[in-house]
Amino acid sequence: MCGIIGIIGVKDVVPSLMEGLRRLEYRGYDSTGIATLVDGVIDRRRAQGKLGNLEKRLVEAPLAGIIGIGHTRWATHGVPNEVNAHPHASAKVAVVHNGIIENFVALRDRLLAKGHVFATATDTEAVVHLITEYLDEGLSPEEAVGKAIGELEGAFALVILIAGEENLLFAARKGSPLAVGYGDGEMFLGSDALTLAPLTRRIAYLEDGDWVRVTREGAVFRDVSGAIVERKIHLSSVSGAMIGKGGHRHYMLKEIYEQPQVIGDTLNAMFNPVERTITLPPLPFALDDVERVTLIACGTSSYAAMVARYWIESIARVPVDLDVGSEFRYRDPPLQAGGLALFISQSGETADTLAALRHCKAKGLRCLSIVNVAESTMARESDAVLTTLAGPEIGVASTKAFTTQLVVLACLTIALARAKGQLDADGEARLSKGLTEVPARAAEILKYDEDLRAIAQTVAEARDVLYLGRGTAFPIALEGALKLKEISYIHAEGYAAGEMKHGPIALIDETVPVIVIAPSDGLFDKTASNVQEVVARGGKVIFLSDSEGNRRLGVTPAFSVVLPAVDPFVAPILYAIPVQLLAYHVAVIKGTDVDQPRNLAKSVTVE
Repeated sequence: MCGIIGIIGVKDVVPSLMEGLRRLEYRGYDSTGIATLVDGVIDRRRAQGKLGNLEKRLVEAPLAGIIGIGHTRWATHGVPNEVNAHPHASAKVAVVHNGIIENFVALRDRLLAKGHVFATATDTEAVVHLITEYLDEGLSPEEAVGKAIGELEGAFALVILIAGEENLLFAARKGSPLAVGYGDGEMFLGSDALTLAPLTRRIAYLEDGDWVRVTREGAVFRDVSGAIVERKIHLSSVSGAMIGKGGHRHYMLKEIYEQPQVIGDTLNAMFNPVERTITLPPLPFALDDVERVTLIACGTSSYAAMVARYWIESIARVPVDLDVGSEFRYRDPPLQAGGLALFISQSGETADTLAALRHCKAKGLRCLSIVNVAESTMARESDAVLTTLAGPEIGVASTKAFTTQLVVLACLTIALARAKGQLDADGEARLSKGLTEVPARAAEILKYDEDLRAIAQTVAEARDVLYLGRGTAFPIALEGALKLKEISYIHAEGYAAGEMKHGPIALIDETVPVIVIAPSDGLFDKTASNVQEVVARGGKVIFLSDSEGNRRLGVTPAFSVVLPAVDPFVAPILYAIPVQLLAYHVAVIKGTDVDQPRNLAKSVTVE
């Protein structure tokens, strides 16, 4: 996850900016940078690699100032370098940014036509030039920033520094978290309370859609409509743990809410926003040589693999074998040397998956791992690695690791399909566009938190719960059932909706909630037919679909959640979020240990 810090101080802020960046290192990064005002002029220092490289730059070329911004960044497309590092700046504006600007290309083309010169292909630079354009037109800083923010589409967090303004920072949040810290004649901005902990105890959080004007005298918040609003100031001294939880009650909830940002971070590492193409890191083998894929994972990661099997077979037209790590070696399937084995693990230390990797290497397969820990054993022993940029996941029940795994698998599918000649440029652009919309749509889904909390009361009273889905929604049904079992200890099962009449329908009565994952895709009508059968037998249907699906259902479920309409390709990524939230709220109602459920460990490192 990229990280942000901003400070309006009463003395040189560079040491505090660097300390803030150091506290953001846990998120992972490959470049860093800071910008301050020196006699009202924007000055920057940036460096590729770790924070020590930036410290060396500051020794070689010192920087000072009583106002400044800083950033830790994962590279988007192409190699990480100083040019692409944040802050991005013009003579009038400097910006640090997390997330994705969906309409970047349209903004960039418009600004290029007006004579703006872009030094990078990053979406962040479009924000810099857009605000600069409005300042050039004579708007005040607040007017320019407000107008620019109103034009941005996507999920993002921004902190903005204006030349000549020694007592002014702006910040905005849509999907990605951002906090405001209150000091004694000083003000602070950061990605989370952990970043600001050494600087202040008094912290307020921007709500989704907010933007804020910050001066030494305080902060003025505006909501998505532009109206001035109040945001409560919290004392971070409640507990050290709560600082790490970003004000949330549990790590699991914090990690659910981080998904718009980490999905965007992960996608950015492989997506070229100018060309609308997916570019994987260099691989030691050619994707067009891949004739068969063997997918291996455990637990939640195995459901990500199951979604990937649908994608790879239907889009890239490459056959896929799928196994859980604990069964793979003992089944001892015939393996063809030179084939591609793909392993998925949050920790990169999962014992069964690691053993399967070693088995495949011994059989001469090319081994590609998707992990969240770049230094893990699986990463070191694989021929190639695709990293999810979820940041540390503390909650035992995986949430953001799962959705970022799906993002990586979606990108891999697109790259494989293109290499195999199964996807043309228009097809790649369509699927890539669907992916770029995911962070913003994920942020929209989080707004249903209260609705899902109300529904959770009914689920918490049940002894048994069924989850149904078809196509790529079937693995999400399995994942939803696993989440509920893991943290609430309620018996739950996930089924392919078409299998309901082959046995599970016998369980249906008024005491059994049936949670249906049903995006309005090509399989919707068949799923709707299954829902009608459940309703006819008195089952309590909790229906997750978009507005079109709810309109077409034909019966009235006990509860319905109307989710954003998205390309069916990316629906499993987004529909994972409401089932996570539902499981979380059920567990809270039942009073279980959400972050450390009984009998479970974060990483299963023994068979």
